Amino acid sequence: MDSLSNTALREKNIVFIGFMGAGKTTIGELVAKKLFRDFIDIDEEIEKEYKMSIPNIFEEIGEQAFREKEKEFIQNLCHYKLKIISVGGGAFLQEEIRKVCLTSCIVFYLDITWDAWKNRLLSIIDSRPVLQGKTIDEIEELFYKRKEIYQNHFHSKIEINDQDLEELADNIVETLKLSWELDESK
Repeated sequence: MDSLSNTALREKNIVFIGFMGAGKTTIGELVAKKLFRDFIDIDEEIEKEYKMSIPNIFEEIGEQAFREKEKEFIQNLCHYKLKIISVGGGAFLQEEIRKVCLTSCIVFYLDITWDAWKNRLLSIIDSRPVLQGKTIDEIEELFYKRKEIYQNHFHSKIEINDQDLEELADNIVETLKLSWELDESK
């Protein structure tokens, strides 16, 4: 059994999952600021490691190498405490990542409807290699395929759609603080 599964709830890392462009990084940064924790965006860490953008990594090194590096970073970070982590939209496709996050962290699934997400497509498509060359129907299929995975692997689900991100972050922090108080009173 992982030693972090016995870690006090208050000290566990918080992981944000959801489809690309759902707001994991933005909300993660806000929550980290409010809880005075370090924020780590896995995609940004991989970009720093390879000294290139995600689209360039996919093009030059390949998606498989990217996924391996992603798994390595996440598994390593899950052994720390008090971090806020945003994982890429495809990370939870890997069972090993799901398992380590769900066992040792608090996982928040940022759920967004297709219609709300579709409005964000133009602003994110160029930076998402998984979307390149796909029709809107293929993107919608990918959206729902990944949603199936997210929906079954989280501790708390947050509906985001067109809500105020600052309010969402406040709600997440309040939920966490309540959970921590309940855990400590046991």
